[in-house]
Amino acid sequence: MAPRRLPVLFILITVTIDAMGIGLILPVMPDLIRAVRGASLADAALWGGMLSAVYAVMQFGFSPLIGNLSDRFGRRPVLLVSMAVLALDYVVMAVAGTMWLLFAGRVVAGIAAATHATALAYMADITDSSKRSQNFGLISAGFGVGFILGPVIGGLLGGLDPRAPFVAAACLAAANFAFGWFVLPESLPPERRRAFDWRRANPAGALKSVRKLPGVGALLAVMLAYQIANFTYPAVWAYYIQGAFGWDARMVGLSLAAYGVAIAVVQGGLIRAILPRLGEARAVFWGLILNTFCLLAYGVATQGWMIWVLIPISAVGAIVAPAMQGVMSRAAGERQQGELQGVLGSISALSMILSPVMMTQAFFWFTRDDAVLRLPGAPFLLGAVLMAGALAIYLGTRPRAAAPAAS
Repeated sequence: MAPRRLPVLFILITVTIDAMGIGLILPVMPDLIRAVRGASLADAALWGGMLSAVYAVMQFGFSPLIGNLSDRFGRRPVLLVSMAVLALDYVVMAVAGTMWLLFAGRVVAGIAAATHATALAYMADITDSSKRSQNFGLISAGFGVGFILGPVIGGLLGGLDPRAPFVAAACLAAANFAFGWFVLPESLPPERRRAFDWRRANPAGALKSVRKLPGVGALLAVMLAYQIANFTYPAVWAYYIQGAFGWDARMVGLSLAAYGVAIAVVQGGLIRAILPRLGEARAVFWGLILNTFCLLAYGVATQGWMIWVLIPISAVGAIVAPAMQGVMSRAAGERQQGELQGVLGSISALSMILSPVMMTQAFFWFTRDDAVLRLPGAPFLLGAVLMAGALAIYLGTRPRAAAPAAS
């Protein structure tokens, strides 16, 4: 089954605009929190970690529900409703003058943020199983392109006003909703839809169902450990860059954009050369090793130029997620793609709950005024330990994980 070009293009644009909305606000979050709270950079990191955790808790709890709803009612309505709610959320964030309103905005956004998981399910609907890993990589590439444009614009707008990027994000989400309303066809025909079941529409029930698929349970454990470590980057990047090298919002935005360029190159092109040569199982293995090395290097970096060297190298490690998603997608039936992506969304959200809290705590304790050892890179060293743990779990389950990828 060959993917239809216009729907694929729309999904890529959807993910790109969604990533732009996220990337727009990353460079200004430290300044916004400090303005609202009157706090130090270390304290702002703690509040930023809690905001990220609240967002992720909602995503963790609602991702299986939204995935099951897309299996029952189709992908189109889920995508459109998510976009509309996110547009309203960014408006709230733009006018928020208190921390409780910022928290409320993150709660609503976490519930509505089904775009990525549902986009993956949409791609699975219209793509042959042998090509899904590569096309999942295209979605990651679209996300990377969004991070190219988002942080640059966010850094520039943030220099004018810390709230300006939220207005831009609201406009982008609203435009995306209007575009989808007119061009997005439904990908899941009625005969392939599955009855809604509340027992499977929660994280525990959905996980129990998906774990029964051959080899998926072990890879879910690898994915969890990998993503907790990998979320070190968005969790503390803006704080780390300011604390370690004194970069302002513009430089934070440029560094995030550079990482987005590298991700787009890897996921949009390089992955199509790597996966056929290595196979999905070996791609995961070498990707985990590379990620461990890069996290260690970020943790001990002492000069700003080192960051620019590490960015393209670390981006290659992004091959891990689409390779594992491809293996798991083939194990799931055509009627369970939404449920599988919902579970993966919950795994991602659980990582986003744990990682920001862990990493911002590490940053706080190693950058506070009375810290025994000043080490802004401490979160990345912790991430390296977790990434090595993901590799250890993968090696223990590799025979089963490698079987689906054999040719």
